[in-house]
Parts: sequence; C-alpha cells; structure tokens
Amino acid sequence: MNSQIQDTYGEQQIRILEGLEAVRVRPGMYIGSTGIDGLHHLVYELVDNSVDESLAGYCTAIEVILHSDRSVTVKDNGRGIPTGMHPEQNRSAAEVVLTVLHAGGKFDNNTYKVSGGLHGVGVSVVNALSETLFLDIDQKGNHFRQVYHKGIPEAPLAITGTSETTGTSIRFYPDLTIMETDAFSFDVLAHRFRELGYLNPALTIILREEETLREEVFHDEGGIRSFLLFVNENKRTIHDPLSFRKSFDNGSTFEISFQYQDTTDAETLLSYVNNIPTREGGTHVRGFRAALTRVVNRFIKDKNLNKGEEVRGEDIREGLSAIVSIKIPNPQFEGQTKAKLGSSWVSGAMETFLAEALEDAFEKQGAVARAIADKAILSAQAREAARKARELTKRKNVLEGSNLPGKLADCQENDPAKSELYIVEGDSAGGSAKQGRDRRFQAILPLKGKILNVEKSKGVEKFITHDEVRALITAVGCGLGAEEFSLKNLRYHKIIIMTDADVDGAHIRTLLLTFFFRHMNLLIDGSYVYIAQPPLYKVAFQKQERYLLNDQALEAFILEKASEKVDFSASEAGPWLEGEEAVKRLLVLSRYEQEVKYWTNRVGHGPLLALFGLYPSLSGEILHHEEEARAFVEFCRARYGESSGGGVLEGTVHPVEGSGDTPLLRLVFESRQLGYESRLTLDPALFGGMVGGSRSLRILRTEGLQGPYRIRDRESGEVRTFNSPGAVLAAVTGPVRSKITLQRYKGLGEMNPEQLWETTMDPAKRTLLKVSIPDYLEADRIFTILMGDQVAPRREFIEQNALDVSNLDI
Repeated sequence: MNSQIQDTYGEQQIRILEGLEAVRVRPGMYIGSTGIDGLHHLVYELVDNSVDESLAGYCTAIEVILHSDRSVTVKDNGRGIPTGMHPEQNRSAAEVVLTVLHAGGKFDNNTYKVSGGLHGVGVSVVNALSETLFLDIDQKGNHFRQVYHKGIPEAPLAITGTSETTGTSIRFYPDLTIMETDAFSFDVLAHRFRELGYLNPALTIILREEETLREEVFHDEGGIRSFLLFVNENKRTIHDPLSFRKSFDNGSTFEISFQYQDTTDAETLLSYVNNIPTREGGTHVRGFRAALTRVVNRFIKDKNLNKGEEVRGEDIREGLSAIVSIKIPNPQFEGQTKAKLGSSWVSGAMETFLAEALEDAFEKQGAVARAIADKAILSAQAREAARKARELTKRKNVLEGSNLPGKLADCQENDPAKSELYIVEGDSAGGSAKQGRDRRFQAILPLKGKILNVEKSKGVEKFITHDEVRALITAVGCGLGAEEFSLKNLRYHKIIIMTDADVDGAHIRTLLLTFFFRHMNLLIDGSYVYIAQPPLYKVAFQKQERYLLNDQALEAFILEKASEKVDFSASEAGPWLEGEEAVKRLLVLSRYEQEVKYWTNRVGHGPLLALFGLYPSLSGEILHHEEEARAFVEFCRARYGESSGGGVLEGTVHPVEGSGDTPLLRLVFESRQLGYESRLTLDPALFGGMVGGSRSLRILRTEGLQGPYRIRDRESGEVRTFNSPGAVLAAVTGPVRSKITLQRYKGLGEMNPEQLWETTMDPAKRTLLKVSIPDYLEADRIFTILMGDQVAPRREFIEQNALDVSNLDI
C-alpha cells in the first residue's frame, strides 16, 4: 500500500491554487469556520472596511440589511472603492480589490493612517465565498456596478448611471456549497455593531432585517464612557466614570474610561486596538495596569492610609470595570487571531500618559481617589483574611488525614485529562451516582443543599469558609484568586454539573455556574465545565422501553412509532414518504404548532395565527403592498371558520402614519366566536416578529409544507386529507399516545444506579452540554440581574420574559 501511495505522489500532484481558489479550498484559514461564526465573519469583514473609511474621516454612516432571501447588503457613504484602471493589472482597481488576496489601500500610511484590516483579504474573501455578489460604487458623479459569481466577475466594472453621492454597497449571497448555513442572526450582529457604535462616536450604524422589520441604530456621542455605563448597568458603583484621551503626533489615539463597582468581582476589562477586540490584552493593557497600580499606591503612601497588608495590583483591580481603546498605525499582534497586542512602544506611552492624567485627576477629585484607595486597602485585607482561612482549612484537613473533602468519592485515575468530576445534588443522587459510576475515572462530589450565592456575598473571605463552596474548591484543585489559581493543579478535565430536572435542580445549577463564572471562569474558557443531560422521560410502548432527553425527543419517538403504520404526503399530488423521511417532515409541522402556541400565549387568537403559516407567500413584505395585504386578510377570513370551529372573521388594512419613504401597513382582525368578540391589531413590529426571526411562522413556507396533508394507512390503504398541521398531527400520533406509558423523572434519586449509568454517565451514550461564554458582556449582565442584590432589575427581567417560560415548575 505504501508503495502505491508513493507511486501516485509526483510532480503532477503539486497543485498551485490561483486567485481566490485558496479561500474556497481552505475557508477556515480566512474566516475561522464555515459555520455560523464564519458566516457572521463575512459581514464583519465588510463592515470593518467601512469603519476604516470612518477612521480616515470619510464615512459617517453604515447600513447593514438582512434581506428575506438570506443575502446581506453592507452600504456606506465613504469615498467608494477606486474605480479607475489599475496600472499593473489592466483592469479596474475595484476588481483587483475583490479578486486578489492582499490587495488594498492599507499597506501604506497615507491612505489609511489607522485601520483594523491589515492584510487586504477581507472583501476578496467575502467574494470568494459568495454564490453571487453585487458591487455598487458611487463615485465621481457616476454609479458603477459589477456582478460576481463564486469570485469570478461576470463582466468588467461598468457605469450604469449617474450619482450625486459617494460610497460603496456590497450585497452577497453566501455559497452554501461551502458555508454550512445562511441563517444570519440579527442579535449576534447587533452585539458587534453596538461595540463599534461606542468605539466610533462619529459613526452611525443602522441594522435592518426585512423578515422581521426590525431596525436598530447604533450611535452614541458619549463614546467609551457611554460604553462603560452600559457595561455597569444595574451594578452598584462607588464613583462616576473617569475618562482620559490623548492624541499623539504619529496619528495614534489612546482612550480610557474606568469605574469601580462596590463588589469583590475580578476586573472587567475590555480592550480594543483599531476597533479589534484584544481578548488576551497586550502592551496597551499592561501599560494601563502599571499606571493604575503605581498612581493608586502612591496616593495610599502619600496619604498614609495603609497600616497593614501590602496593596498589590490585583487588589487595586478588584471590582474594576474599564474600557481601553487605542487607535495606532501598523499595530503588531501576537499570533494570527489579533487577540493580543505586541507593539512594544505602546506600553511605555500608555503608562506615562495615564499616570500623569490620573495623578492630575486624583488631585482634583480627592473624594474619588480616596474611595478607590480605600477599596484597594479593603481588598488587600480581604485577600489576607481569605489566605488565613485557607491555611486554617488546610491545617484542619492535615489533622484529619486528608487534603480532599470527606464527601468526595475520588476516582482511581491520576491523569487529569482522563478524569471526570460529577457535582451532584444531595446524598440520594450522590448514592446512586457513586454506585453507578465507573470508579476508574469518575469522581463524585455530592453537595448538601444549595451553595452560597457568591454574587451577593461580599468578599472571598465570606464564602471561603462555607462548607459546600470549600469542598468544591478543594475537590477541583486549581485554587482560588489570582495568587493561587493555576490550571496546572486542576484535578479533573471534565467537571460535570448533574442536578435534578426540577426547579431546585435548576437553581443549584445556576448557583454553581455563578461561582464558576465569577471566580473560575478560566475553567469555562478552557472547556472544562459541562452540564449533564439526564433523561426527562422513560417511555414504554409495546414491550419497548426508551429514555428520552426532552419533549422534542418524546415527540420524535411518538412520530417514529406512528410512521410504522402510516405514510405521509405534504400535498395533494406529492410523493408518499415513509419512515425517517416522514418523521422529519412531521417534526416540522410539530415545530410549527409550537410556534403558534408561542405567539398565542402573547396575543391570543390561536385559530387565526394557525392560518398564517399556510398562506403561500407569507413574509414581512405583505405590509409593504396593500394589494398583497388585502389578499392575506381574505385568505384568513375564508379559512377562519374551519380553523376556529365555526367562528367569523373580518379584517381591514390601514396605513401606518409616519412610516417614511417606504409606507407600511397594519392589519386589524375582528373575530366572533361562541358569542365573544375580540380584536387583534398587527403592527409592522409584531407581524415582523411572527414571520421572521427565530420564532417564525414562515417555517411551513420555507420547508414547502403548506398542505393539504395526506396520510395513508399501510394495512387498509385508506387515505385521509387534512388542511391544518394540528389536525394531521392529531390523526397520526393519536393511536400511539393512547398506548404509551410515560414516566417523568424529576430527581436523579428516582433512577437506580444502572439506569443512571446507562442514561447519564456512560461516555458512549450520555449527552453533555458544554458551558461556554460566547458573549462575556451579556453573560455578566444576566448574572448581575438574576443573581445580584438589586430587586428592581430582576423584577423587570421576569416581567419581560415571563411568557417565554416553557417548563414552569410550581
């Protein structure tokens, strides 16, 4: 075999990838992945180019449109990509930029003094990974257009009209032969654009979504100071933000804004270089921390405030929230991800500038300086108290003959990479887990009751003495706090939270996640923390038993058994589907019914909403065209009687006042049923939410499942036809539902050890949910609201999200 491989490897196998072919062959090298993250990266590449135009002083507005056909437009009012002929390539400069890697205007310091895109691959990568891309440029009084397919131009750049404006517009359709999805997320994009809006106060970014008619504008002249106030929303702070800014002769700009919270949390520091998030920090962060530590310590010494423990940098940074944003020419990053700045001159420049500015601010604002100094001293004292408490605990464990908590049932494996720690709720579940585990590599730590809410407890020294928290810290092994924490001492590379499926189990799980997020978030970043997924149901049907994870799995099981008796067709003339194919399509109908239920919980009128998905051309565009809107109303009116069981429906169409250049409509439905009358008004925002986004009633249209539906009994050959998803699902699943025996598990203690191993602990069969922090700011905000000590934000959150609850345990 080896000789055959060697024979086929010769000069003919050496392949040269021309043009954009390298991007299409290895897209992950350029956008990270071909999944949802890579998809959004395509948009970021285009937006970053427009932001660079803003940094150069030529762009004030960027518009991003998520079209209903899954394409995206990014448009700016900058100078426009150059349209003249390139002196070396004998084609337009715009075509060169879109088809040649490492081609652009950012390789000298004249066109762009400061920019986030450094490699000249952004727009060409988007072009390479697009099925079709439309380039429109307004420049020099003309409108230019060029169309590309998979990176190849259809024709040269051409003038198609005149224009009085300038700017670039790119609309692209992701190539689904390479990309795994084209489902852009409004919320994911909004998070990044919100950052850019704060970091570039002269810029306005508008994000629109056609399907849902959602629109959000990101612009805040307060800059990073407003960003800091957003980060610290709902938190108790001890002073107003301190903000500093300096411009340098080389075109660089340093901006810092920070504020202290009345908390013992580790610092929240967000740093950026040319709008690029530097999650691993770098020289700008090093200079910031050095200046802050030096100035605060000097203030403490000059005022003779500290009589005890030495104040360290970690003490001064406790409870700190800071935004550090710098814009510099030719930044040098460590590694390809741009996550850490390596430009050496920045550290000294930052420390010198900030130290001078901060000393001046402390002189003018003595009360603020004193509050910061007092907090640092208290943090140092708390650190020393926590150290003594840990030492006391260690001495106690030594006297008892063990350094590990007594309740821990450890595993035999000494290699942390092969070891797992299950954190379980109570002695009952702990007993089952200990008996059911594989003791070679699985350790069990049962916790008694609910651990302390560390979000409310002030200071490590307060919760370090709590028995359950101390047992958890000791079992995990990596220590606590900047002084002691070390991943090298981590005893298990899988820490699995395994709690009951009831409200108490959810609360304990949340308390544990709060602890890990606030005090051991490096475990989450390193993918060491998981959540076990025990089954919710045990179902018995015709001498078969199966464990099912959730309601969706139960529905799939019922449909699977039903499909053994009947075939399904999605239309009057459509093919008959059997087995797995039938189940797949019926699950879409089931999901549609769930979406109808979701919206019915909000606005009522279930029989009316159930008709929306059956309308052949359902989309947000209905509210842009009166004729289409009236056709939709008539469709609902004609079928409402059957859907509601005899009700009567009337509907009218009305213009929305003040809807601007693109007039919008609203729909008003009035129904009469069993002597009751009710009204539903669908304004653009509500209707847009129903037909687009993550809870869309358009699912039947996009999946080609708008009926009528047919089922055929395999034994008798009888065919029945149904006009609604609910009716056909009831007919298909009814015979199975009447014969199954269902057991719902609420506690792990209800399972015997063998069942627990088989369903939840066996690596070959179990399902684990990995805990990650894709959006640190949002996670921080949610933990602050839900687990913090302020009641009003929590009440507001519950009121806003009460109708989203799917599993309410009363």
